[in-house]
Amino acid sequence: MSTLAFQTRQDKIAASLRIFLSLMFLFSAFSKLYPSPNFALTTFEVKQLYPMGFSPSFAAWLSRTLIGGEFALGILLLLPYYFRKLIVPASIALLVIFTAHLSYEYATKGNEENCGCFGTLMPFSTLESIIKNVVFLGLFGWLMAVTKGQQDRKTIWPVLTVKFGAIMLVFMLGMKVASTINQPTEEQTIEIEDTTSSEVLIDTAKTVITDVKTPEVDTVKVEVKDEPKQTKSGYKAQYADIDKGRKILCFFAPGCDHCRETIKELTEIKKQVKDFPELKILFMDEEVELIPDFFAQAGGKYTYKVLDIATFYTVMGAKNDTPAVFYIWNGKVIKSYSGTEDRKFNAKEFKALIQKKYSEIK
Repeated sequence: MSTLAFQTRQDKIAASLRIFLSLMFLFSAFSKLYPSPNFALTTFEVKQLYPMGFSPSFAAWLSRTLIGGEFALGILLLLPYYFRKLIVPASIALLVIFTAHLSYEYATKGNEENCGCFGTLMPFSTLESIIKNVVFLGLFGWLMAVTKGQQDRKTIWPVLTVKFGAIMLVFMLGMKVASTINQPTEEQTIEIEDTTSSEVLIDTAKTVITDVKTPEVDTVKVEVKDEPKQTKSGYKAQYADIDKGRKILCFFAPGCDHCRETIKELTEIKKQVKDFPELKILFMDEEVELIPDFFAQAGGKYTYKVLDIATFYTVMGAKNDTPAVFYIWNGKVIKSYSGTEDRKFNAKEFKALIQKKYSEIK
């Protein structure tokens, strides 16, 4: 009688573990496709796979295969086919690979704010994700213990059907949808030839006045402008004149609430500061049909371009996130803001910054 009760309790534990682990795999896969498959997949590739050295074409294939595999494992954990022989070991192997990669990232780059394990839907730091995976590995070990002696159904076609079906579904969902808005006009995106004549550039970190006396000239006064020496910001491919004078370069997603709040704050600063730098925007090619509404909410219109998601992240930098605001002076990035955490845009600080002379900026 006690043996039967123990077996029943074992079965209940096994069923509970299978359901919980299945839901976690399904949620993990779903979160990597949030808020839209094309956006989420490209973000995953640029931020997670590109830094590992994968080429864009291989990263696109790998991301869809991995996420499809997660969906498949989530489903197969509920089915009896090759459960102990294949499905559980494959799940454990995937977690071990992810944990090894996260451990390397933690050792070399520190504790990132969001490792991408649950996409942008539920941010986990690198350390939190390692702990999560270790807990899941423990649960899988428990599941193997309570299902000891259980016989698998050795029918392979359901496994293959679910596996390839899930992967193909992610491939189809991840197909890029054409933008529903016209790209910027030629006037907005025209490349301007750099006609700056050759000249000797002076480091103007300090204002320098020198007196030179010669028999021909009594006194010559040379006043050097209080501005940084000319350099290259790296954004000339997007805006040819970005390195000339003072510019504000923003990286926004049209549907991002934080981006909309940031542009509203910038518009307010523009109304208050007489010598406001020229502002240019690079939009992510996601929900571009919302750009007119974006400007309506901003209370002003600015020069903009739309970049495909991979190029957008490459130009902005994989370590940055939207909304990103760069204050650039003669090609030198004076200040950069990124994301919604520690480096988020600070309107009060920025307003004070753009009114300072270069020599006053620390």
